Amino acid sequence: MQERVQKLVDKGEMLPLMEEFYTIQGEGFHKGTAAYFVRIGGCDVGCHWCDVKESWNAALHPPTSTDIIISNALKHSNVVVVTGGEPLTWDMTELTKGLRASGAKTHIETSGAYKLTGEWDWICLSPKKMKLPTQEIYGKAHELKCIVFNKSDFAFAQEQASKVSDDCILYLQPEWSVREKMIPMIVDFVMKNPQWKVSLQTHKYLNIP
Repeated sequence: MQERVQKLVDKGEMLPLMEEFYTIQGEGFHKGTAAYFVRIGGCDVGCHWCDVKESWNAALHPPTSTDIIISNALKHSNVVVVTGGEPLTWDMTELTKGLRASGAKTHIETSGAYKLTGEWDWICLSPKKMKLPTQEIYGKAHELKCIVFNKSDFAFAQEQASKVSDDCILYLQPEWSVREKMIPMIVDFVMKNPQWKVSLQTHKYLNIP
């Protein structure tokens, strides 16, 4: 039984589902938009400030049929955001194929650390120093969202921005626990480098998931 389930997970026909919920997108280009979020378990990137560390261990989250995930999402929204964990740990082909066949828009939030699978209407690339993105995803990202935890993150953000396409929208977002310290630095940086925009976790200010 376990071996059969693992084969289905490897094919992307089942995925370790941590949670799914209908809410308002709080970050980046689509902030303020109603969307259905699908959070997939499993991540080995290891951000020490991650606010969903419980997503890291995929074994804690039940393998769920991709068809069920699609059906649940479509009851609520035609905009579906796949996040994690690191969703590209798994093959996203079946999930996105089913969603798009039903007319849904597919969005992903990823560190880009693994091979890009699936068909996406919007790719939010949020690179991490600990495990850098694959080369292929830089040219396909629609937005680059760099998290600012300390001053060194500005240089990292600029380095990452040099690798994405000219059409990619650039965002700097303060890490929530240090936002009061980092927001003035981000504002100053963006005013001096207006190709960047400020992203805030507005869902946390709104007190919604």
